[in-house]
Amino acid sequence: MELRSDIRFLLNGRAVSVPSVSASQTLLDFLRLEQRLTGTKEGCAEGDCGACTVLVGRLSGDGLKYEAVNACIRFLASLDGCHIVTVEHIRGADGGLHPVQQAMVEFHGSQCGFCTPGFVMSLYALWMETPEPTEKQVEVALQGNLCRCTGYEPIIKAAVAVSRYGTPSSDYLNETRDGIVAELKVLKDGKRVVTGPAENQAIVPADLDDFAEVLVQNPQATIVAGATDVGLWVTKFLKPISPAIHINLLDQLKQIEMTEAGITLGAGVSYSDFLPMVKAHFPFMLDYWNRIAGWQVRNMGTVGGNIANGSPIGDTPPILIALNASITLRRGAERRVLPLEDYFIDYGKQDLREGEFLESVQIPLPAKGQINAAYKISKRRDEDISAVAAGICVTVDGDKITAARIALGGMAATPKRAAEAEAALVGQPFTAASFDAAAEAMAKDFAPLTDWRASSEYRMKSAQNLLRRFFLEQDDATAMPVRLNA
Repeated sequence: MELRSDIRFLLNGRAVSVPSVSASQTLLDFLRLEQRLTGTKEGCAEGDCGACTVLVGRLSGDGLKYEAVNACIRFLASLDGCHIVTVEHIRGADGGLHPVQQAMVEFHGSQCGFCTPGFVMSLYALWMETPEPTEKQVEVALQGNLCRCTGYEPIIKAAVAVSRYGTPSSDYLNETRDGIVAELKVLKDGKRVVTGPAENQAIVPADLDDFAEVLVQNPQATIVAGATDVGLWVTKFLKPISPAIHINLLDQLKQIEMTEAGITLGAGVSYSDFLPMVKAHFPFMLDYWNRIAGWQVRNMGTVGGNIANGSPIGDTPPILIALNASITLRRGAERRVLPLEDYFIDYGKQDLREGEFLESVQIPLPAKGQINAAYKISKRRDEDISAVAAGICVTVDGDKITAARIALGGMAATPKRAAEAEAALVGQPFTAASFDAAAEAMAKDFAPLTDWRASSEYRMKSAQNLLRRFFLEQDDATAMPVRLNA
């Protein structure tokens, strides 16, 4: 395997080669400290406030995809072969203010201005994808941007009005797209990158097979996909992550395939990349999916990473377990498949062997008669960690419940099925009384902890009431079933 030691990318309008990039170096520090591009701000340093938002363009198929991302938790080594666009580089067709900036001025969308560059870059990404957004689309795009003084109303009005001041077709990123694609293809040379000092080393594999080989050689390495979790290890806990293997740009891990059995997605598929499949095949998950973090984090974070880190409060495992998903684990050329629920053994412990990694996730499509729901209880509606997350899949034949899979996060040391509640439902009629009985049985399934997110009593009562809510939302025998979707 051919090696090189520098990280290469496009920064605004020029090519950049950084000869040595440490595993822990963030894009934000590079922009502010080395490039003096200080329009990109540091606020929270954990991907929560959006002040550091930039656009990252990556090759996708034969085209180029730009996404809003958090520079504070994005590692520089993960950007090999990408195009980074900061607020300093955007402009209007006449060289003046960009349409997004002009709209922010006209609608008084900025007071102190600290958060404004991040808002501008998020709205820029939205405008490129959706030139005439609805207020709802704007709100979703701005979930990851916090404003302390202006208030959101003028910012939302500005976002809806951007196309009055210009069109995406005349934007310079679209006008120069073919040239940028050509430059990025040249940068993608098929070599493994090993960079940084030995004690803080970053590795970018050439392809999926190379990744498998590197991990066998370095079984204690930190695997970094979206960095939405690992990034905080560095910025908040100052934890060493060397050697860090960056896999976020491996095409083979970003594939989504429809099969007779369901959908197979590579472990590197981001939440945003999977969103069209959610809309098409799992519409009951849509509100839930859009409450996972903020837009920038959903652009970076991966479904596989959310599973692999083994968190008891991960957003995706409960609903995927309820859907009876399975995963493929790989070590070198060897693969094994196991039910997702069996991957989680205990707190901080997963069924993962040395040198093994999560390669793909298999999700069955909902079957006939299957009723599904996904719920999240958190302190904030958007961009917050779950106190309780629930996936519920119930199969009904006539008026009888023939199967039930109920999985919850935040209730135990791992994401876990509610076996007693399931057993209480199977064979029973689809009635309020059946779900009341299942809710009571759930007390035998879990003994949740009390922490700063929620008390044990609150978690149990919430989980029990989610079962009752599920019935109320799905009971078509009543004149008007309760619907609590956004």
